[in-house]
Amino acid sequence: MKCIILAGGAGERLWPVSRDLYPKSLLKLDGEKTLVQNVYELALSITNEKNIITITNIRQECDIRLQLKSLTKNPVIISEPAMKNTLAAAASGFTYLSGKKDETVIIMPVDFYIEDKKIFEDCIKKAVEISKKGYICAIGVKPSYCEEGFGYIQAGKKIKDAFKADKFIEKPLKEDIENFIKKGSYYWNTGIYVGKLSVFIKNYKEFAPFIIEKMSKSMFDDCLRIKYEYYANLPEQSIDYGIMEKSCDLTIIELKTNWYDLGSWQSIYNKHKKDIKNNATEGNVVLDKVKNSFVYSSKELVAVSGVQDKIIIETEDAVLVCAKDRAGDINKIVKKLKMNNDSLATISKTVFRPWGYYTCLNEGKGWLTKLINVSPNHKLSLQSHNHRSEHWVVLEGSADVILDDKIYTLQKGRSIDIPVKSKHSLQNNTNKPLKILEVQKGDYISEEDIIRYEDIYGRVDLKV
Repeated sequence: MKCIILAGGAGERLWPVSRDLYPKSLLKLDGEKTLVQNVYELALSITNEKNIITITNIRQECDIRLQLKSLTKNPVIISEPAMKNTLAAAASGFTYLSGKKDETVIIMPVDFYIEDKKIFEDCIKKAVEISKKGYICAIGVKPSYCEEGFGYIQAGKKIKDAFKADKFIEKPLKEDIENFIKKGSYYWNTGIYVGKLSVFIKNYKEFAPFIIEKMSKSMFDDCLRIKYEYYANLPEQSIDYGIMEKSCDLTIIELKTNWYDLGSWQSIYNKHKKDIKNNATEGNVVLDKVKNSFVYSSKELVAVSGVQDKIIIETEDAVLVCAKDRAGDINKIVKKLKMNNDSLATISKTVFRPWGYYTCLNEGKGWLTKLINVSPNHKLSLQSHNHRSEHWVVLEGSADVILDDKIYTLQKGRSIDIPVKSKHSLQNNTNKPLKILEVQKGDYISEEDIIRYEDIYGRVDLKV
């Protein structure tokens, strides 16, 4: 049995915490582990690590790999050259698996939480049995409230432990959902699908030949990175729209435990522990006469008074305030930011890297200052810049600096200049954190101005 985890989304409904360059799958929104780690552990409960394929995009690959290596030695990761939604992502997984025996395949998104894992495992076992009859089995949950951001499936004729899917409705109107709940025959679509590999491919050939026929084993390089030409002209479409709502093979089986879609602030609120006024909070928050709201602080004090049914999110460079029942529309704000080429849609002041993270402190025309935190026993790639010089000051810890052909060890308070076009690397070869103040100067200040020569995280060809 194979499992495909779809972990390449941008998580726009969780903005401003989730950004394109460090999205929801990498965040700890629910406990000690990140979303991708939680789902990977769930996948391990139903199959072994060799059978789990995680699909992400090229910009997230290194971070995904680093997180999964805390759970398994050699995670299988396919990286897409562009974000084309789940229709293309799942097809790349099927293409990778094709030519092998016709196994059962489980498709799972990365942004959900299951309350009772034993019930989930039993549900998957039943779905596997149903899939042996040539069906695709969707895992559904009885709706407990009116949610416009979900897909709904109407159950029809009984088939063993499942039902034939009569109708697939993606993001219906509120009044329609109220009728669905009254009827009792509609289910939330969790985005988890179980089916034979041959059945998935058959449906792609029928409903999305423009996707599957453009793919072949030759599109993968030795690191399972997909070559851009295979993705260049593919449409952005979900597997729900492209396949599931059209398929005659679709059935639905009920998951009889609490399921949470962690892809929106409304869902995070639903799962969170509440106070006596039904408020959920995270971080440095003070409330007065507030009801039915979710307030999140990443750092600064957030004081709220006299409101109800609100979502309030604070990060170091953006604040979001919205009605709780409009949380599913936050992606529309992100789309407006992208139309205006606003970098706040894609990147935050603090940017995480495999070696640690950096925070942008201030910037102006031709200059930028950063606080760089290098984790113990980690190092940045050997690189150079064509358009900027850098000045490093050690604030905490001990830094080993490679500059062209020389190695320098700098203690707290020491500094060094990195000229334009010189090959350099910053390394923390100790068991303590390293903090560096970096000042960049040049006619072009951008993360794109990086040429990598060596990198222990496999990013030599990547602009991240």
